[in-house]
Amino acid sequence: MANKPAQQSLAAIDFLRTRSLSNVVQGEIERMIIDGELTPNERINENALSQKLGVSRGPIREACSAIAALGLIEIIPNRGFFVRALTNDEAQDLSEARAGVFGCMAMLLAERITDKQVTELRGLLKKMDEIAATGEVHDYYPVNLTFHRRLAEMAGNKRLESIYQSFVRELHIQRYRALASGDTLAVSNAEHNAIVEALAARDPLGAFAAGRAHIMNGIERTRKAGEPQA
Repeated sequence: MANKPAQQSLAAIDFLRTRSLSNVVQGEIERMIIDGELTPNERINENALSQKLGVSRGPIREACSAIAALGLIEIIPNRGFFVRALTNDEAQDLSEARAGVFGCMAMLLAERITDKQVTELRGLLKKMDEIAATGEVHDYYPVNLTFHRRLAEMAGNKRLESIYQSFVRELHIQRYRALASGDTLAVSNAEHNAIVEALAARDPLGAFAAGRAHIMNGIERTRKAGEPQA
């Protein structure tokens, strides 16, 4: 019994080591997807990655599951992990539709937003500004998703929210790649700030314009991210 606390401490240390290693592996796999080393529709070869990264398959599976939650990877039962893919035309159509829906939700929210909700959104802006200063897209992206999700929830229209989230799930990899290209995190959050300012002013038309422009600008960033580097 005297050794039980020590055993618990060792177990906790092992857990933290595993989590830390999984986070490092996740960052590397995300980089490989964004940089095109792992291509759309490609199966994630766990054995090859294990040898390449010098880790066991456990952290690789943990990392792939976490990345799947972000939408960059899909899990196909009995087959494994695969990099998600959309054609350029599909991505364009989805993005344009997403821009319209997001603008509409921002417009609705401007008509009913509370001071508490404005404060919540500004808190997310502050967090994204802090992360943008580090340039860590894998830290920025989840908070970015939360900002968009909370705005959609606050708008209070379940049908629009459901449609919007269906677009989000299909466009993860394009959005992630756009944010990972160049110095775009600060630009992205400046656009978020413009949306929140219009919401705080209870300006429906201004909120629609800012919300739609943010997504349309993201389409252009995505296009540029897909161009070969000079």
